[in-house]
Amino acid sequence: MPTRRTFLISGAMTGAALLAGGPAAAAVPRADRFDCAAPGARLLGGVPLHNATVMQSFAFDDVNGCLYVVQLVAGGLQLPGEPEPVSGALRAKDGDLCLTRLDRTGRETGHMYLLGFGHGVQIGAEPQGRGTFLWTEVDSVTDDDISGWGSRLCRFPFVDGSILTRDSPGLVRHVPVPGADRTTCGTDPVNRRLVMRHRVDGAFRYALYDLNDVRHHRYRPLAEVAQPELAYSFQGYATYGSYLYLLEGTSGAAPGNTHLTCVDWRTGAVVDRQFVSDGAEVEFREPEGMAIQVAGPKEVRLCFGFASGVTGDRRANVYYKDALV
Repeated sequence: MPTRRTFLISGAMTGAALLAGGPAAAAVPRADRFDCAAPGARLLGGVPLHNATVMQSFAFDDVNGCLYVVQLVAGGLQLPGEPEPVSGALRAKDGDLCLTRLDRTGRETGHMYLLGFGHGVQIGAEPQGRGTFLWTEVDSVTDDDISGWGSRLCRFPFVDGSILTRDSPGLVRHVPVPGADRTTCGTDPVNRRLVMRHRVDGAFRYALYDLNDVRHHRYRPLAEVAQPELAYSFQGYATYGSYLYLLEGTSGAAPGNTHLTCVDWRTGAVVDRQFVSDGAEVEFREPEGMAIQVAGPKEVRLCFGFASGVTGDRRANVYYKDALV
């Protein structure tokens, strides 16, 4: 996606507020960041999903030992209530998604279909007892006649085997930034925060919120930054502590062009950008999605995904970096 810096939207923080000592610095205390240059490790490799399409993004519920992966619905599938099989092109245009639940070993334990939701650029997960609520985009619209993109955020419980549409009862919508489009979100499970990526006047921005505030429809951001210039296709994002992490790159054999960028929520400045050589053995190797994993009481990981395989048999791969600086 083309990106560029832009002016702050009306009602958002001013540039001065993002300087050290401003509201963002007070609301988001400085913390260690992941070392994007450190060697990574593989968490899962060559995992089949419920559909055989490319993984788009993923999120962890480490309380219940689950990994949720979202992808576009495969072409040729006919779901209950549909008069005939639907092509992959129409699924993409309408924003139809498939959500797969995996256990810690990568074994499928359930799935859902989300029709008319968006492109699945990023999702978030929120543990609730023995279940999980997902945070995703919803109310897909298309502005390029090719892909559907979410225009609002929503929260819903995972229910194995269910099909949700934009008209399904129980969907709780959120509109943190009125007038924004291409809205997606992720979660920081350690600090209980939600990060939203959205587009205003053609430029992408990120806003960081307290998760409980958003649940109660209070949308005062802790911080907000513009997306920095990226050299390659945008592929995912995650937040942990006082930093925002961005994933970019295109498909192709290693070494490829995958990069990780780290942005300071307190200043909006890029503090690190590194080429990613992890996953050199992955075939096709398209970077797809990011998430924070809590692997133990004192072990937090910055995870990023690669799609692999061939058309009709795509697989999911997840790698991580856990060194902090």
